[in-house]
Amino acid sequence: MADRERITTNEAPGAIGPYSQAIATGDLLFASGQVALDPASGQLTGEDIRDQTRRALENLSAVLQAGGSSLANVVKTTVYLTSMSNFAAMNEIYGGFFTDTPPARTTVAVAALPRDALVEIEAIALRPARG
Repeated sequence: MADRERITTNEAPGAIGPYSQAIATGDLLFASGQVALDPASGQLTGEDIRDQTRRALENLSAVLQAGGSSLANVVKTTVYLTSMSNFAAMNEIYGGFFTDTPPARTTVAVAALPRDALVEIEAIALRPARG
């Protein structure tokens, strides 16, 4: 059985439930969904989808870095939106974070997200060889 390593960082919001910010196993890193919480205050930031998408991706990036990876190594994301009317604006900001060979992605509409966030983004990333 493969070992599992819990990934944590203070550069992203702490888990607000019984889950890990990320779990690494072998060459893969599974990052939990990130919303637009400020890591220091734990409060939701950004009043629109653009600001919230940016903060969620910054949080996701911090978790990936803590696990020895980066946004450049993401192979799959899932984006959860509380309204598909926010898709174009989210996509605009998202595209600025994934410029070269963007990952595979699924985007779904949901009824609600934690803390009344407008967007949540999770990812699976490769972990480059560690030595």
